[in-house]
Amino acid sequence: MTLLLSQAQTITAGAIEHAEREGMKPISVVVLDARGALKAAAAMDGTSLKRTDIARAKADGAVALGMGSRSLFKRAKDQAFFIAAATHAIGGSLMPVPGGVLIRDAAGALLGAVGISGCTSDNDEAAAMAGIGKAGLTGDPGQD
Repeated sequence: MTLLLSQAQTITAGAIEHAEREGMKPISVVVLDARGALKAAAAMDGTSLKRTDIARAKADGAVALGMGSRSLFKRAKDQAFFIAAATHAIGGSLMPVPGGVLIRDAAGALLGAVGISGCTSDNDEAAAMAGIGKAGLTGDPGQD
């Protein structure tokens, strides 16, 4: 199964709806397919200038290393040299903090990733999970 444009758009809309409902700061949302190609992106009104770049780096890192950015955050604390080397190897687009969530189908197959930036990392991750859930898919944020 591949991530459809309609699913990516649902994820984006669902994440923004969650952010608005929870009173979060304005967020940017980036959805990538399993190849790392851009499927959808949006930024709420008032989002600061580089939030979309940060959101993209969260999603890029998750797809490139096959783990949600919560796991990358743990690896950054435990193995800083690995994260530095991996960041260099994938061209610099890796943000090892929560908010980059893998998208999986019901069978667990990787469909892509969503990256969100703009609020706290935990809130960014919660918005990603809400958007993925709205699309009827499963989010994999990684583990502490």
